[in-house]
Amino acid sequence: MELDRLSRAGTDSDAESLLRELIDSVTRSLPADVASSALSVERTRSLSDRIAHRPGAITRVRLSGQTEALSLRWEPGPRWTAEVEQHYGAVSLSTRTIPLGQWLTAFAQLVARLAVHAAEDSADSARALQTLGILPPGSEIHVDDANLARDLLTLAARVGRRIPDEAVAAVGRIGELLADTLPRVAGSGEPEVIVRVAATVYLPDTLRAYLALPAEWAAEHVLAGGLTPAQALIAQLDALESAARTMRDAAVEQDASALLINGRFLADRFAGSRLKLDLP
Repeated sequence: MELDRLSRAGTDSDAESLLRELIDSVTRSLPADVASSALSVERTRSLSDRIAHRPGAITRVRLSGQTEALSLRWEPGPRWTAEVEQHYGAVSLSTRTIPLGQWLTAFAQLVARLAVHAAEDSADSARALQTLGILPPGSEIHVDDANLARDLLTLAARVGRRIPDEAVAAVGRIGELLADTLPRVAGSGEPEVIVRVAATVYLPDTLRAYLALPAEWAAEHVLAGGLTPAQALIAQLDALESAARTMRDAAVEQDASALLINGRFLADRFAGSRLKLDLP
């Protein structure tokens, strides 16, 4: 949303366009059930609107979060009333009026927070359903204990083009690293648990949280840290790849240590012995 352009809406038609764009931004960015519960729209319908079965002119939009609600009302002129309400449940604690530009920025930030919460709820629900043996939509993004190596090595292909190419490549490398590490730490106790958790929880949960976001929002919206969700995904995968490589290298180092220990045992066991053949 171009906040500077929208904040300069100076005619009634501009005002109607602004309110429509606000509504569209919510419906594009949030799952339908979240958008319908968080967003409310008020309209006025003239007699001609009723006769023509038109919905009428938008006069107010209100977006509600967990503790904050933002409402924007306009009257022909246009005259704007932009308000921020702090609430606890259904109880309003305070309401204040702020400039339109500031309100639009707060609105975009609230949409982003609602989208993040929706993504987290989606990931939590998916884990709960998987625990019950029920595979929800998006269940192809999973790594099961029973098929760890296979699921890790096919995960990048199952994600497909729904994440940036750079992220797909990282998922492939992470899968290979973890698949290579698992047999090296089998039966080792805590090291094996750590690798299995990275494979079955951290990697798929990171991908599912991203895939729960609206595609356009994930690619273009700028989060508070200055990254888009797509860039944040790549950064998270980079960190996970670094950790997976460290675990793999540690496992290989342990393999090398075991080889050296075995070599010393053989040297001690057979040192000085010679196989002598009595030839005729």
